[in-house]
Amino acid sequence: MPIRPQYRRVSALQRQFFNREGTLAAYDEELRTLGEGPRILNIVGIGGIGKSRLLQELRNRSPKNCRTARLDLQLPTMRQQEDALAVLRMEFGAQGAKFDRFDIAYAVLWQRVHPQLQLNRRNTPFAEESDILTRILDDAMGIPVFGTAAGLVRLTGRAVKNRQRRQRIEADLTLNELDGLSNAELGHAVSYLFADELRASAEEAPYVVYVDAYEALVPTPLPGGRSFSTDAWLRDLLGQLHGGLTVLASREPLSWAAYDPEWESVICRADIDGLPMPARLELLAQAGITEIPRQRSIAEASEGVPFYLHLAVDTHLQNPTRLEHAATSEEIVQRFLHHVPTDEVRILELLSVARSFDFGVFQGISRAFDLPANLLIWESLTAYSFAYPLPDGWYRLHQLMIGALQRRLSPAVQRRVHSVLRAHWEGLADRMERGQGPGGGRARLSPLREAVYHGLRAADITPEEIQRHADRAIVLSGRQAVDGIVKDLRHHLAERSADRVEDQDVEAMVGLHDAADCLEAESKLELGDAAGAIALTPHLDRPVHGLVSARLSLAGANARRIAGESTLAATIFERVWAEHEGEARPAAGFCVADIRMWQGDFAGAFSLAEEVHGICATDQAIIRGDLKRLMHLGYRFLMDFDSSAQLLAEAQAEYQASNALVGLANIRTNWAELYAFTDPEAAVEAASSALEVQRDLGAQHEIGKAYTAMAMAQTRLGQYERAASSFLNANAALDQAGYRSGRARADTFRAFLMLRQGDRQGARELLVHAAREFVACQVYPSLILTIHRAAEQSGVDEPELAALAGRARPAIRPLGSLDELQRRADSVLSMFLEVGA
Repeated sequence: MPIRPQYRRVSALQRQFFNREGTLAAYDEELRTLGEGPRILNIVGIGGIGKSRLLQELRNRSPKNCRTARLDLQLPTMRQQEDALAVLRMEFGAQGAKFDRFDIAYAVLWQRVHPQLQLNRRNTPFAEESDILTRILDDAMGIPVFGTAAGLVRLTGRAVKNRQRRQRIEADLTLNELDGLSNAELGHAVSYLFADELRASAEEAPYVVYVDAYEALVPTPLPGGRSFSTDAWLRDLLGQLHGGLTVLASREPLSWAAYDPEWESVICRADIDGLPMPARLELLAQAGITEIPRQRSIAEASEGVPFYLHLAVDTHLQNPTRLEHAATSEEIVQRFLHHVPTDEVRILELLSVARSFDFGVFQGISRAFDLPANLLIWESLTAYSFAYPLPDGWYRLHQLMIGALQRRLSPAVQRRVHSVLRAHWEGLADRMERGQGPGGGRARLSPLREAVYHGLRAADITPEEIQRHADRAIVLSGRQAVDGIVKDLRHHLAERSADRVEDQDVEAMVGLHDAADCLEAESKLELGDAAGAIALTPHLDRPVHGLVSARLSLAGANARRIAGESTLAATIFERVWAEHEGEARPAAGFCVADIRMWQGDFAGAFSLAEEVHGICATDQAIIRGDLKRLMHLGYRFLMDFDSSAQLLAEAQAEYQASNALVGLANIRTNWAELYAFTDPEAAVEAASSALEVQRDLGAQHEIGKAYTAMAMAQTRLGQYERAASSFLNANAALDQAGYRSGRARADTFRAFLMLRQGDRQGARELLVHAAREFVACQVYPSLILTIHRAAEQSGVDEPELAALAGRARPAIRPLGSLDELQRRADSVLSMFLEVGA
């Protein structure tokens, strides 16, 4: 075994030779002249030239009063904005920087992408390290806080005693606007608040951010320096770091001026070349390699690249009496491996397949190949210069060593290692789901994303398994984990398309393409990007027997339904329901029942909902809740409010059984809507409660529905000014969501308010407009009849409304007779049209 204490001492000596004078001078000058704007020192050099080590040396050289933090973009999770901000906040926070407003905003963002989890000290990132979050969450014990800025700011008033600090939070305009932002806008706002807090901290201490391996974030820049916007979040963040310095290491110089010419004055470039010959020889001599021929041979073969010089020193430490001459850098690698114990070489070869590894990964791989897995071997391997330490006991190998080691493995062995690693990560995911896995740190790296990555390269994972892993990953790690799976899938497919693919592999690649499209389309739907989802699903006439193809078709159909193409969506839903016999069948059945009801076929919708409920598995409580809620809505539209209330309570119980927070939030909206017909005073209170949780989730369409229910109740209570204001708020939210039919429903009841206020012409125009919108969206024929009936009773009827009602009537299939439905509708209309009703 090598003498590790000696290695550690020599390693400290080696670091002295990476103090490149020009770079050091540039770094010192940047620190000395920090001003108001952002500054970037771009360290440029080829792989292995020592950029990572130089970043560490620069960090060590920083003044004692300077706060520092580092991002290593070679780690997949660090390429995600949310995780990168969390790492920077943790490092700067540990050095005394305060992030009150950022912590609140980040909690809102975190809850937005993890709506299935409660906001508490155990779940929320860095809650224990955040004084403000700790106080708020402790104060919120037992209160259903979902993560809204409004809710958290409100709790600040009780949790924070310092008046100046409390007022700064409560008066912050950005915090007060977060609830109305889209997910993308929220990400920008969180970056802004982080940068703003860091700017404020610079008044008491300067700060430096170190960014390593930029090329991992942008592997293939476009001509002119552009990069498919993969680095947009990083440019956005660094461009706001006023009063501080960013040191960014990359293989190619930054070309951000292609986006904005002002970057030219912000970026200072420092090229890192190979070490000069005297420095190479002195480094080797200091490490104990004193024979001149050996020094000269190694120095020339290394071409001045520190990576190879370190390997030569490692080789010398392994066997000081034997160090053969090397003519090329490849020979330096081979000389090193020749002197490393055989078992260690084999383990290093196998570990090179992992993107990163810890002691558990090391043990799993070693045991799978009957190699030693003890702590002594682990300490020996992680002491080498090319084993780069990461937080929480994790490591990664240098890129040049990875390439050299993997060339020694056959394709069959590489596939086997990937298979072992897939099993390891799946086992970790299983333990995390049982509450037995690690918390924080590397737990933020989705184990299921890593499982998919290795499964792809082992060629032993199916598109269906990828889809199931993605579903689980959302619960464990949030939507960004699925985005990471999509990125890995796209990268794998690009690599495969560059190779010659055998005919038998073409079908497999098509399946993987579908899986990537499906996951991305579902993500876009969750963000409200129907157009983006439609672009990913141009062909909806393919077979839907498989899980992925069925869900891809459902995603495409839902996107088209949102866009107003209800009939086309219904056709696709029906086909998936008829032809698919797998796991997606209940979801397809629900979609069919849902759209049938909104198109007026209540009898068919209820019958199908009961059928789908019967085929749901025991672990599908959320879909059962969706079906119960669907029937509740149907009975509400049929004016059978007792049955509606019973089904709503049953749906609530299903959601509670599965802790479905989004479903439970929507239940609150539904109670408000139901009470608007049965108990207007309770409806106002229920709508207020619904608005609180829906703002927490940022669900604009649900916010609009809650405001509509509140306005309806206020109309019945004679609170006309309040009702008018609530309708305006409803319209704003519904328009922001692009929810045309929801806006038309709100306009229908707003017309009733206008009739009460005596604005007959305005009410007539609004009723006609609402009826036209229902026709355009191909939904709600029963509401068209209600509009016509209201116009008749109020004396504001229009021939167009009669014609629209005549065309809508045949589409309605109520549970009873149409005449019975009409009588119930007349009774309900009297509540809204008669003053004082």
